[in-house]
Amino acid sequence: MADSERERLLPGGSSDARGGAAPFGVTAEQLTAMLDPKDPDQLRALGGPAQLCAALRVDPRVGLEQREHIGAGGEAFQARRAAFGRNVLPEAHAVTFWQLLYAAYNDRTLIMLTAASVVSLAVGVYDDTLGSHRDDDVKVGWVEGAAIFLAVLVVCFTNAINDYQKEKQFQKLNAKKEDRTVKARRDGCEVEIGVHEINVGDVLLIEPGDIVPVDGVFLDGHNITCDESSATGESDAIKKGPAEAGRDPFILSGAKVLEGVGSMVVVAVGPRSFYGKIMMAMRQGEGSATPLQLKLDVLAEQIAKYGMSAAILLLVTLTVKYLVSCALAPEFPPYSIMFSQFVSIVIEAITVVVVAVPEGLPMAVTISLAYATTKMLRDGNLVRQLAACETMGGATVVCTDKTGTLTQNRMTVVRGFVAEREMASRADALAFYGALPAATRALLLESIAVNSTAFEGPDDKGAIDFIGSKSECALLGFGKTCGLDYRSERANNTPARVYPFSSEKKTMTTIVPIQGQPGRYRVHAKGASEIVLRACTQYVDKDGGVAELDDKVRAELLQRISAFANKALRTFALSYKEISDAELDACSADDAPLSSLVWIGVMGIQDPLRPGVHQAVEDCHRAGVIVRMITGDNIETARAIARDAGILTKGGQAITGPQWRKMSPEQQHAILPRLQVMARSSPLDKQIMVERLQERNEVVAMTGDGTNDSPALKLADVGFSMGIAGTEVAKEASDIILMDDDFKSIVKALRWGRAVNDSVRKFLQFQLTVNITAVLLTFVSAVFSADGQSALTAVQLLWVNMIMDTLAALALATEGPTDAVLGRPPQQRNSALITFEMWRMIIGQAAFQVIINLLLLNHGLDLFHLPATAAGMASLRTMVFNAFVFLQVFNQINCRRIQPNEFNVFANIHRDTGFLLVQVAIVSAQWLIVSYGGVAFSTVPLTGYQWIGTLFIGMLSLPVGLFFRMLPDLSACFGLESANSVAQQHLPEVSTARMRMEASVKDVQYAVRFFSAIRSSQQAKQHASADPDHICHNFLEPGASSDATVAPTAAVSTSSSWARVRRAVDNTDPVGQ
Repeated sequence: MADSERERLLPGGSSDARGGAAPFGVTAEQLTAMLDPKDPDQLRALGGPAQLCAALRVDPRVGLEQREHIGAGGEAFQARRAAFGRNVLPEAHAVTFWQLLYAAYNDRTLIMLTAASVVSLAVGVYDDTLGSHRDDDVKVGWVEGAAIFLAVLVVCFTNAINDYQKEKQFQKLNAKKEDRTVKARRDGCEVEIGVHEINVGDVLLIEPGDIVPVDGVFLDGHNITCDESSATGESDAIKKGPAEAGRDPFILSGAKVLEGVGSMVVVAVGPRSFYGKIMMAMRQGEGSATPLQLKLDVLAEQIAKYGMSAAILLLVTLTVKYLVSCALAPEFPPYSIMFSQFVSIVIEAITVVVVAVPEGLPMAVTISLAYATTKMLRDGNLVRQLAACETMGGATVVCTDKTGTLTQNRMTVVRGFVAEREMASRADALAFYGALPAATRALLLESIAVNSTAFEGPDDKGAIDFIGSKSECALLGFGKTCGLDYRSERANNTPARVYPFSSEKKTMTTIVPIQGQPGRYRVHAKGASEIVLRACTQYVDKDGGVAELDDKVRAELLQRISAFANKALRTFALSYKEISDAELDACSADDAPLSSLVWIGVMGIQDPLRPGVHQAVEDCHRAGVIVRMITGDNIETARAIARDAGILTKGGQAITGPQWRKMSPEQQHAILPRLQVMARSSPLDKQIMVERLQERNEVVAMTGDGTNDSPALKLADVGFSMGIAGTEVAKEASDIILMDDDFKSIVKALRWGRAVNDSVRKFLQFQLTVNITAVLLTFVSAVFSADGQSALTAVQLLWVNMIMDTLAALALATEGPTDAVLGRPPQQRNSALITFEMWRMIIGQAAFQVIINLLLLNHGLDLFHLPATAAGMASLRTMVFNAFVFLQVFNQINCRRIQPNEFNVFANIHRDTGFLLVQVAIVSAQWLIVSYGGVAFSTVPLTGYQWIGTLFIGMLSLPVGLFFRMLPDLSACFGLESANSVAQQHLPEVSTARMRMEASVKDVQYAVRFFSAIRSSQQAKQHASADPDHICHNFLEPGASSDATVAPTAAVSTSSSWARVRRAVDNTDPVGQ
């Protein structure tokens, strides 16, 4: 093994080394040291597998004893487990509900709200007991502070409960895979034991399809081949065997056995195994704050500063005003009255702070995320990290796998050519089969049924499906569509000889006796088309007879095979021949009789796209999100699938993983804008891709299913793992689990992510409008009123500020995504949270509401013909309060749409049930407060005329909002970011439209140069006939003139010239389409 292959695969060195080796001849450290990195020299130093078994006190022919006791008494395997550990990972530090609650509370905005609630509660209690309200019948001073504290508790508990439920769902998802059984040899017998009961020294029996749960060393077996790509990233299957034979003797946990049977001795379990080390490493690390969280933290801090400044200014202004009024009064008031007045002023100032602090903002974010993640689970997305939902809304790139995500992970026969008849599509299978001659139909179905090891049985979910090689399953599926009962075919045709599929020979052969012809046998062979065709000398013609396979027919078949391959189809050829008893006896036991075969036909097999994938990719492109496919398949298959899915567009480029790795970072950055497909990729390629994209300020979503994908999933802004095909390590590393492994679910996550961002912005626009209006109205009315009272009392502000904010969060944060969210580009990572359009609406509506309320407060008595008495003033103040609330109700409707050119604020409102219910609740509560609030809310019942008047004033918010929407974009004048500006929108450096245009321009250049070349060739022939000795330069070289001539021997071939022209225009061989 080369030194480069021995480079350590896992960081951190050896695991915890408590295990001593007192009863054994080897330590746990020695065993794990030879696995990471793989080191056959250390295995030899231990004496090889035989001496290793002796050191572990196990006879490989017998296995461990079921009731092994080494040393003094104790449980079975106690000494062994003390030395090497159990095959159980230590339980992850269970985060309790209360820890989640504390983590949710550890937020600056919530801490600031708590401080405000404590101060408000203290002052309110003082005012109720010793201050100006000590004689009131109803004590409501404590309500304000208690309500704010209640809002903090609601936010914290909502976050904690949501996180707790998501963790439980994740544990439930993995629980079914944690407990399974494996075959082991104990006491000389083959037994099944649970994976948690495996010990170091156990002899495990492995066979195709097994996923190895522990690390081991090869003991014996035949043709064992493992796929360790999920652990090591190596896509090639690895042959296992003795180190002396030049094969890999180490079998890592997480490896899948592809073929062969054998046994291995266990050398590492639990956290010391390769898989265990990765799982333990995945438990480390904390997620970073999302862009929206960072912006909201900054905004909340700024609002708090402005609110505090306004409160201090109000406190100073009212204090100075009161002192001046006291000084100008005939008699200086008593100190007790002055103290009580100062307390009232302080309460007014604290009310301004409380109103200014956006206590509804964290609640809106929490409600929006919790609602979205609940709905996303129904769409096939299990959100493990709550913030990933919001981050996905800003995704600019989606890097997706192919198999199982874009495709169905189910190989299917989609094309066929048998007896000179072609099956054009999967839907034509039955008609194609029916058109074949009867003898050919029977021969075809017999070949499919008997020459196969696949079978029908329950899958992991208990559903009945074909199990085995995907290609054989595809052929059996085609046969089932055509009415094949493979079980009866196999029962009637017991194989005389079977030559299993070999990767070297790329064929499988089965010999069965011919029914009704004693002593005669039929050889069925299938495999790689070119290899089978090479062994054929005859073919089944259109009448079902056998004809000679001459050069013309062979060339036609090769052309057909090539056409299938160009469409990225995996081709399987079927053939047969008949032999006698003597010929059967003469057949080699190892080599199948592959000569003089009769060609039956060729089948084109493909893993078809999932339904709706093409539309989902189009939706991503429409949303300004670039989709890149990263797959381990070959480049031709990757290109074909990517074209069918709409990922590889005209002008886009496709490269292989090795080509990508050879590039310098500068070259990688240069190709990235046009790179759409990467084939033959490794997990390292994914990781490099994420790094390069993030260096370009992209928000990257990455899919992965293997253990080795976990670094890329962790590194990506949003990591998607597969719920069906994904390993536990991949799920642990991911932010969102695709429960159905479907690409369409990623698009649904994108829709919900953008809906969350929009919901938060909608609520933010409403929240700031309410806060600015309330602060300004409180400040202005308190400063300019004769008695220093504001237009709204503290309890009324509590309703407006607290209850309205909470209900508004429910209303605006629970609207589902619309098709419009995918009709605009993603937002820049560092874009402003509040756009010019939002500021225009916030300031405009706030100014309008302050003005209308002040006008109503000063001229309402005349407008509504109220008497200038205490009762009239009470009715007027109640109307001001009522109008203020209705202004907020209709402003919520305004805030349903915040994007430019969205004038219809009532769009889909009939489907927004939550919003409508919240408005009904607000209006109903307002009616109760006005009618029965009395002393607590300082209100009096209103007449029907007064209700209609205040309702009309509130409705004015709608035409005012429409007016501000129609104003021109003046963002540049104010230094703000418009929603359609480059600062807000993330636009791809090279759009698909531009790539198509550039490719079309090149096509024109190719055509012009090509026809110029043809014309030059004709001119060359004419000149040559007139002057045979004339020699000219190659017209295809750069700088050659279009009228250059060439010798007649250099006649231009159309195909070769076209290729040379393309190279001449491109200057290099294209790596794209």
